[in-house]
Parts: sequence; C-alpha cells; structure tokens
Amino acid sequence: MKLLQELFGNGLLDEKTRNDLQEEIGRTRKTEEEIILEKKIISEAELFKLKSKVYKIELKKVKPEEVPLDILKLIPEEAATNYKIVPLAKNGNIFQIGMVYPEDVSAQNALRFLSRQENFSYEVFLITPTDLNNLLKQYRTLKIETTSALNQLQKENKEILGEAGIDLSSTKMMAEDAPIVKMVLVILKHAIEGRASDIHIEPGRDKLSVRFRQDGILRPSLFLPINVHLAVAARIKIMAGLRIDENRVPQDGRFSVKIDDKDIDFRVATFPTLHGEKVELRVLDPSKGLKSFEELGLRGRNFELVKEAIKKPYGMILSTGPTGSGKSTTLYALLRILNQDNVNIVTVEDPIEYSIAGVNQSQIRPEIGYSFAQGLRQILRQDPNIIMVGEMRDEETANLATQAALTGHIVLSSLHTNTSIGVVPRLIDMGVRQFLVPSTLRIAIAQRLIRVLCPKCKKRVTPNEKYKKYILDRIKDFPPLAKAEFKIPDPLYIYEAKGCEECKFMGYAGRMGLFEVLSMNGELAELILKNPIESEIFKIARRQGMLTMEQEGIVKILNGETTIEEIARVTEER
Repeated sequence: MKLLQELFGNGLLDEKTRNDLQEEIGRTRKTEEEIILEKKIISEAELFKLKSKVYKIELKKVKPEEVPLDILKLIPEEAATNYKIVPLAKNGNIFQIGMVYPEDVSAQNALRFLSRQENFSYEVFLITPTDLNNLLKQYRTLKIETTSALNQLQKENKEILGEAGIDLSSTKMMAEDAPIVKMVLVILKHAIEGRASDIHIEPGRDKLSVRFRQDGILRPSLFLPINVHLAVAARIKIMAGLRIDENRVPQDGRFSVKIDDKDIDFRVATFPTLHGEKVELRVLDPSKGLKSFEELGLRGRNFELVKEAIKKPYGMILSTGPTGSGKSTTLYALLRILNQDNVNIVTVEDPIEYSIAGVNQSQIRPEIGYSFAQGLRQILRQDPNIIMVGEMRDEETANLATQAALTGHIVLSSLHTNTSIGVVPRLIDMGVRQFLVPSTLRIAIAQRLIRVLCPKCKKRVTPNEKYKKYILDRIKDFPPLAKAEFKIPDPLYIYEAKGCEECKFMGYAGRMGLFEVLSMNGELAELILKNPIESEIFKIARRQGMLTMEQEGIVKILNGETTIEEIARVTEER
C-alpha cells in the first residue's frame, strides 16, 4: 500500500482513514488508485505525479491524436483493456509502452509475453486511467467504423480486390459501393470533429495513409490497406466531378456534404506520385473560415490602421505571408466589412474558397486563358467599387491592380513576402513604377498563424529566468510609441499548454493571427520616391509604432493567448 502510506506520510490521511481504506481495498479488491480517486482525496493528476515519484517511473502525457492506429495495433485491445497497457510511440525498434499499473506482476508478464511474440523491445512509462480510456475510445471509434466498412467491402467485392489490376469499370463500381461511400464519409466526419483544415490521403508501398492537419500541425490519423486506394480516390473524384480515368496529371475540384447538420465544402486536389494518386482535401467550413477581425486576433493599433484604410475611397490593401498564413481569411474578413448594398464588389480568385452573398466571385481558368490579369481586365468593365484579386503572381496583374487603385477603386489582394516592409520593394521588383506606390498602397498586412491555448486547461506559471529574459528583451526593443502604451505586468506570468478533453489533450484550441501592419504616410512616401530599401522603411515603421510579429506575439503571450514556444516556432520560420 505504498500510495496510501505516502499520503499518510505527507499528512493527507490520518491513521484511522488510512487503515479504513486499506481494509476497503482488501475487501473490495479495488486498487489503491481506484479507492483514492473514488474518495476524492487528491486529483488524478496529483495522484499519478505521486505514483511516478514513488515508483520512479516517468509519467507521460498522452495525446490520442498523436498515436497512429498502426502503433496501437501492436497490443490487442483485449490485452490493453485487461492489463491497462497501451503502445504510445516508436523510436527505431523500441516501443514506448504506457502502463497504468507498471508495478502489477501480471501486467509485466503479459507485456514480456507480447514482446517475445511480436519481437519488439520496449520502455515503460506511467499513464493515467483517463489517458488510457481516451486513447482506447478513439482507437475503437475509428477501428470499428473503418474495419466494418473494409469487411463489407471485401465481402461484396472479393474477386475485384483480389485482382492484380483493376479496370475502370471495376474502380467505378467499388467507388459507388456503400462500404467505400461510408469509409470516405468516416474520414470526412473525423476531420471535421478533429477541427482539421486539411486531409491528406497518401498511397505508400503497402498501406494507404490518412493524415489530418490540425491547428497547423500535420498528424497521422489512420492507415488503410493499399488495395482500397483506387476506390477511395475514385469516390472522392466522383464527388468532386473529376475524371476517374485520368491519373497521370493533377486535377482540381470541389464538393459539398452535410455533416452534423452543417454544409461543409471541400476543395480537392489530386497529384500523381510513385505509388499512385495522392488526394488532398482542404476543409472549407464557413463557420470557421469566415471570421471577424476580433476572432482573427487583429486588435489595437493594427485594427485602427485597417479600419482607417478601408474608409478611403480608393487604394490597395495587401495581405502578405507564406502559404497557409491566413491571407485569404483576412481578405474575406475585409470583404464582409465592405460588403454593403450601395457598392459593387467583384472578385477574381483561384480558387473561390467561400461564397459570400452579395459579392460577384469569379474563378480563374488558366487552361482556357482566363488568368488573374485577364479577369482583372474584365472586372474593370463591370463598374466595380471594390475589387479583390486573389493573388498578385506576375508583373501584368500587379500593374493592372495598381492602375485600378489609381483610378478610384479599392483593391484587395495578396502577395508573397515575409514582412510588411517587404511589400514595397516587391511591388517595384514586379514592375510597378516607383512613383505610383505611395499614391496607391494604403496598407500592407503581414501575418502568420499561431495556435491558441485552450481556455479550459491552460495553466498560469511564473516564467523561468530564460523565458523572463526573452520577454523583457523583446519589450525593451518595442518602438517608443508602443512602449509608452504598454505596461509590463507585475508580477510577470505566462501560460503553459496542459491538455484536457475539451481540446483533445492537445493544449491548444484553434488559431489566430500574428500581424504586422505597415501604413502609408508622408514620410514613408517621400522615402519610397528616393530610396525604398527595407532597412530605411523599417526605421520609419518603428517611428509609426509598428510592432513586428514577434513583438506582437509577446503581447499575446502576456495576455494568456499563446505560449513562448508557439511564437518562437512561427517567427523563427521567417
């Protein structure tokens, strides 16, 4: 009764209560842990920290989404349930095994037997009963649904699946079978429930891998037999209106399905690889993709500059950053504010991600010569007030957009640069005349996406000396205007990711933007006409009070919205 004795020694139990609990354990045959948790003497987290100390076994936090199904299959579910053991990860030929009762002799014997039978080495970690149950719950859900569909498919199409080659008619027949239809819907449903932004279906040499991108991080989710690849790919292609007899060149399409009473759009892109067609699906959920600026994390000075810019009757508002940084989401947020009955908004996009009522949206078709530049020329004949060009990719588009802004239109577009101050030299590099930039560019918004701490379980802590120095050094470098408005909290606290059922034990729930906004003014206009190099533009931006993305990240850290690790991960990529 080591745990009860430890609690008694720490003054958390008196002698009579300890003896009563020991008697109850002997009588009911329940474990020490079960009795302690039933009586609510201490929490599960505290109990297992204590157990880790007593038994000198490292306590490991389990995130179900990060444990692939092929790892879980190492130990049969029956053994996992009976002995409270579960595989967590694999490093080379060594498996990490989670155990609720590593001191239990029968569990140790079972693990040794399984390791000899399956020929694997292992190291043991302590895990909590809650983590074990959540992991097995996720495993059962995916396993039951996909195994059921696979079994039915193999039963109905035994001859087809056994063939070395599958002809087009067979593939189409399989793709329209109920098991394959169900399997694809299971994948889509789990992506939505896991708040995934993308689904990657990737054929390998001997298995079909399904991965979800959740809060910007790509995670393995499911592995299927390789012999269902053609049918799964064909099913998605049928839904997206693509040719199922063409697998030599990439194809693009989209479809919509109702999941949990919500209409969700999916953008589909196929790509030929060594082992067959890879299928990538972008999840376009309007409830998550169409956000307000508050939800995006655009606040304070940055928000005021944006509001001021969209009140002007003409000029360019450019959103910049790498792929996947949220540029399109920012442009859509601007469109929703500008979308009034008394204005005509026309867009040319590739692709159209979200449909907005009252906005005339057009999809480019490069294969028939309908490019951004061609679309922009046609837009100017549609009597627009506001124009959105999905992306400035070439000199012609950049010059047409500049001319449109010069002739009295608000022009929204995106550009690929790392920072907001890089927009000016980039426009000039793309052939926009230097003297036109000050009179047409209103603001440049650079951004990245960061994960937001789960509000249910985030933990407030005092930063160690290294983190405290990191924060104070960045604050010391704030521009004078920003420093005057910012007050350093005393005492200084930050928050850590912990993990709970609400956030699926990831510690984070959703994402928001880090922004860097450069606004045109007289001083900046004068510099651009003389010598528009980035270092000089940055000096003027600092005088304006512009925070870099890393500096804005410090504010979000101190507000308890994210972590130092997350800001470092995103800003170090710049």
